[in-house]
Amino acid sequence: MSHCDCNRKDESLKRLTLVVTGMSCGHCKKAVEDAVKKLAGVQEAVVDLKEGLLTVTFDPQKVALTEIRDAVVGAGYEVQPGRKKKET
Repeated sequence: MSHCDCNRKDESLKRLTLVVTGMSCGHCKKAVEDAVKKLAGVQEAVVDLKEGLLTVTFDPQKVALTEIRDAVVGAGYEVQPGRKKKET
């Protein structure tokens, strides 16, 4: 009998989609994703360049939304006020 929870979703993780402006190419996409992925507690960061969206899966116990926004701004882009969509 296996006690593996490999298929169980980590309930402590949150998914958030933010509107990011100023991105126009693959380099922009990579710069934003890399900046956010460097943060402790971020599991995944994916940019939809066409829609101008950044979807982040993160542990809110390890990284704050303000840190995610600061990472995007530090990479040279802007996060629009408010959230586009929040998922859990």
